[in-house]
Amino acid sequence: MQADLILKNANLPDGRTGIDIACKDGKIIEIGPQLPILAAEEIDCDGMLVSPPFVDSHFHMDATLSLGLPRMNESGTLLEGIALWGELKPLLTIEAVIERALRYCDLAVSKGLLAIRSHVDVCDDRLLAVDALLDVKKQVAPYIDLQLVAFPQDGYLRSPTAKQNVIRALDKGVDVVGGIPHFERTMADGAQSITELCEMAANRDLRVDMHCDETDDPLSRHIEMLAYETQRLGLQGRVAGSHLTSMHSMDNYYVSKLIALMTEAEVSAIANPLINITLQGRHDTYPKRRGMTRVPELRKAGLTVAFGHDCVMDPWYSMGSGDMLEVASMGLHVAQMTSRDDIRACFDAVTTEPAKIMGLEGYGIAVGNNADFVVLQARDTIEAIRLRANRLYVIRRGNIIAETPLQQTRLHLSERPETLRGDDYAPRSGDQQE
Repeated sequence: MQADLILKNANLPDGRTGIDIACKDGKIIEIGPQLPILAAEEIDCDGMLVSPPFVDSHFHMDATLSLGLPRMNESGTLLEGIALWGELKPLLTIEAVIERALRYCDLAVSKGLLAIRSHVDVCDDRLLAVDALLDVKKQVAPYIDLQLVAFPQDGYLRSPTAKQNVIRALDKGVDVVGGIPHFERTMADGAQSITELCEMAANRDLRVDMHCDETDDPLSRHIEMLAYETQRLGLQGRVAGSHLTSMHSMDNYYVSKLIALMTEAEVSAIANPLINITLQGRHDTYPKRRGMTRVPELRKAGLTVAFGHDCVMDPWYSMGSGDMLEVASMGLHVAQMTSRDDIRACFDAVTTEPAKIMGLEGYGIAVGNNADFVVLQARDTIEAIRLRANRLYVIRRGNIIAETPLQQTRLHLSERPETLRGDDYAPRSGDQQE
């Protein structure tokens, strides 16, 4: 058998080692140790980790890389960020949005991030950002799966033209119905917006992803309503609640009911560790709340839970590099997920879990799936997160689309140069799976 590409001697996220992966016509055709297959191109992974690509199921590509336009967010708060975005929107041009988005997509590829769900603001009657990102989606299709969410940033009911603009955006080809119920004027309006938006999604056979309860208010109840409408309309498995930060402040009795409702409705959760730990708890003195949703408890209930990047250098967040391993690292620290299994789960939260939420077809290292991989300079997923591992190869449909040289560190010490080496601190083979 002749293959186009074969990866030799790879470690896989599930703990298998010494594995070969043969690819042909953009698909995985065989997986196993020491495959007797010739290929036009061969990569010797030498025991390095081969993972499916990173996936970001919550991002704002229309705002990315706009830091400082038209001014900086001096307070660093969510509300000033929203106000600042409102100042910037009238100044946007379609060319500028496309240029920044494409620059970010190039950065994403270099980090092995090959699937992104981006919310796009529809509260500008020009729908300029929608048109821009639909154009970007076509341009990046050969190397990134870009999924767009119609997001009424200023409120579906609060903004006078948001209702019609959501419909216009979906008619143009936007993929997912979004919302922001906690930003409506009243709790009742928030609940009504959920009902109307979920009905719209059900009628169009679309997925739903709502910014939900992104507050520190323990009495916020919009995820409860989202779970109810998901079940009423038969949208199980197609709905995600993003942020859910109020759950961090809710009492345990109510949460025990809420998680059961979410489980029954098969609502997924997307936490955004970098932005949640930055924006939440701003009204606290001390003790100060972390703000991120209850990731371990949601996972224990069997729900699909992903981590998103949310923002990179925009009105809400001045940091960020498109590195989903940084997101996973922050997630495990904020959620105190430091057992070995929990750390591995944090790697899943930026790969397989968001892929489920986005409904990506052909994702994952299995025969018949797309030949999409990241070869990481690490032996296992725990080491990958710990080191923010170098991306040696990024592969899309069996073709290498990004490559980084192997990083080697030389220690220059005044004493004991012969007795101390960098690999003294590398995990031993027995540490890879416990």
